[in-house]
Amino acid sequence: MTDIPSAPAAGAAWGARPKDALAPTPDRSGTGRAATPRRGPADPVRALMHRHRALCERAVDPLEIAAGLEAHGVTDRTAARFRHRDVFSLAEELYARVPRDTETPSATRELAPEPAGWALWALLPGVVCALAVEGVQLTAGGVRLVAGAVGAAAFVVALTLTLRRGPLRAGPRARPAARLCAAWLMAYAIGGDGLLAEAVRGGPDGGWPLDPAAATGLAFAVAPAMWCAHLFSVQARRKLESSRGLAEFAGRSRPLLLATVALFLVGLTACLAIAQLAYGADAFAAAAALGVLLWLARLLAAHGFAGAATKVLAAAASAELLALAFVFAGRLPGCAALGRPVEAVVRTWGAGALPAAVCGAAALALLARAAAVLARASAHCDQ
Repeated sequence: MTDIPSAPAAGAAWGARPKDALAPTPDRSGTGRAATPRRGPADPVRALMHRHRALCERAVDPLEIAAGLEAHGVTDRTAARFRHRDVFSLAEELYARVPRDTETPSATRELAPEPAGWALWALLPGVVCALAVEGVQLTAGGVRLVAGAVGAAAFVVALTLTLRRGPLRAGPRARPAARLCAAWLMAYAIGGDGLLAEAVRGGPDGGWPLDPAAATGLAFAVAPAMWCAHLFSVQARRKLESSRGLAEFAGRSRPLLLATVALFLVGLTACLAIAQLAYGADAFAAAAALGVLLWLARLLAAHGFAGAATKVLAAAASAELLALAFVFAGRLPGCAALGRPVEAVVRTWGAGALPAAVCGAAALALLARAAAVLARASAHCDQ
C-alpha cells in the first residue's frame, strides 16, 4: 500500500509545499476512484492581515504591529498556528505584506532623541516649592496665609507644566480622580502628620505644624522621577527591538523595571535627605513611600494604565482620610472605640508610621501591577 504523504513541516518557509502534497489520496473505498486531496488554508495569515489591516497600514515598523497583536490577545502560541515562531516574526510578515500610503524603511526605526527641554523643566517644581516655603517662613499672620496660597498655586502650575512634557506625560487617558487623590496625599504629607498628632493629644486648638522638608524634597524629586522614567522607556524599547519573543522581552523588562525603581529611590532619598538637613523632619519613611507611590502611578498612567494607578491612589488617600476621621469621631459619645487603633499606632510609632504603612503597601501593590503590565510589548509601542 502506498504511504500517505505527510503534511508540510510547521517551520517550513512560507508558501512552500512539497510536490507530493497535491498527489491524490489512495482509494480506500473500493470504488476505483482516487479521493480528493485535503488541503489546509493556502494563506492562513491572510485572514489575520485583513482583520488588523488598519494597524498594519499605520505602523511605522514591525514592532508596532507586534505590540498591537499582543494587545488583541495574539501570543507566541497563537503565532505558531500561523507557521511563525513568535509574534515578532508574524508581525514582520504582516509589515512586509501590507502596503502603506508612504514608503517607510522596513528596518526598525532608531529612537529619535527627544528635546532636552523637559529635563530642565523637571527642576521647576522644586525651585518654585523652595521659594514658596521660604516665603511662608519669612512672613507672619495674614501675609503668611497669602504667601502660602500663592506659593501653592504657583507650585501646582509649575508641576502641571512639567508633567505635560517629557516621559511622564499621561495623555488624554489621565483621570481627574487620580490628580485629586495625589493632591490629597501631597497635602497630607505636608500637614497631615501634625494634624494627626494634635488630634490624638486632644487638639488642635489652633494651627498645627507643617513639614516643609517633605514638600521640598518631593518637589525636587520630580527631576529624578522624569529622568528615571525616560531611562526606563529608552532601555525597554531597546530590549524590545532585540527580543525575539514576548516571553523573552518580559523576562528582560522586569529586572529593568526593578533596577529603575531602585535608581529612583536613590534619587528620591537624596532629595529628601537634603531637604531634611535644610528644614528638619521626622517623617522620612512616609515621604519616601509616598514618592515611590506617586512615581509608579504616573509611570503606569504614562504607559496607558491609568485605571490601576487611580484605584490604588484612591485607596491610599481614603485610608489616610479615614484615620483622621476615626480619631475625631472617637470624641463623640459612645464612639471612643473608633479612634483607639489609630491612637495606639501614633503613640507607639509616631504619626508618620500611618502614612508610611499606607503608602508603602500601596507602592508595593503598584509595583506588582507595573511588573505585570509594563512587561508587555504593547506598553512600549505607539498603538
